[in-house]
Amino acid sequence: MRLTLLVPELVWPEPDDRDALDDLSCPALTALIARGRFTRRAPQSLEAALTDAFGWPEGAPYAALRLLGEASPPHASGGACWICADPVHLRFHRERLVLADSGSFGIALDEAHAISGELNRQFSSVGMFHVAAADRWYFQCFKTTELGATDDFDVPPLSAVAGRFVGRQLPEAQKTRWLRKLLNDAQMILHGHPANAAREEAGHLPINSLWLWGAGTLPEHTESQEGHFDGVWSTHPLAIGLGRAAGVPTHTAPPDAAALLAQLARPAPGSHHLVLLENLLGPVQYQNGDDYRRALQTLEKRWFAPLRRALASGRLKQLRLEASTAYGALCWESRRADQWKLWLRAQPLATVAQNLAKATA
Repeated sequence: MRLTLLVPELVWPEPDDRDALDDLSCPALTALIARGRFTRRAPQSLEAALTDAFGWPEGAPYAALRLLGEASPPHASGGACWICADPVHLRFHRERLVLADSGSFGIALDEAHAISGELNRQFSSVGMFHVAAADRWYFQCFKTTELGATDDFDVPPLSAVAGRFVGRQLPEAQKTRWLRKLLNDAQMILHGHPANAAREEAGHLPINSLWLWGAGTLPEHTESQEGHFDGVWSTHPLAIGLGRAAGVPTHTAPPDAAALLAQLARPAPGSHHLVLLENLLGPVQYQNGDDYRRALQTLEKRWFAPLRRALASGRLKQLRLEASTAYGALCWESRRADQWKLWLRAQPLATVAQNLAKATA
């Protein structure tokens, strides 16, 4: 059995941050890094890493694919154009806009429905907002012909901007002018909405904007010709949607590798499974070194150590450890024999980060 383990933000992005990296014990991870065959591509978002794994070309319709992975999605095919319209909070810091997503402030489902209901009353002629979860909203665009080619809709995914400075929110193309106006009008509605007034009175950050990204239409025939996964293990709706589009069984990610291996006790010969672990994404987005250390040590105990043992024993034929990071899209591929190359000594993760940074410079 082969396993691809996708762990976004695996390596802390500040190589000289001693508080985050010094004395960080993760021997199984560093052994996998030291003895795996290493490749690196240009930096990419988690969403791009997922679509790459399934063989989708650049400019994949993220919104339609993510919608396909929701628990009760509206029909995402049939030529409808979808845009992720995720609720966010924007604030000025040092004369620049900083974006916060739901990872740093909670959103209740009734708040989401109340706000989206008002947006739908105002914008019913151009599209419809759908709430799939309190923090995941979608805009079904009725003006598809006016949106322009989605290849030009170069808005990064929310995961790539959360906790960071942002510039423009939408492309400056002429065909997106109406959408920029819609966003401006939506911000005015959000500013005056009673749900936000109640949030501020309770001391919570208001939802003062939407992050519009991932525009596109789901093709009628979506089965991937690459990827070749036999199972997808994740709670991320984009990962689930990609699995469904490719006709691959999807499962909730188990709490640890032992549970995964127990469920795959008799895998089909040559089977290949994808597991997405998002534990490190939030701590890196919001630069919380303590949370990063705790999350990484949990992954070491529950995933890296048991998977390394499974690889060394032959229970796993191949382990691909993939990570979308500030240093690039990183991959370490290991087979059983690689784990016995004891002359390839593991280095502390701080040294790994420093070496990656030097190679990136």
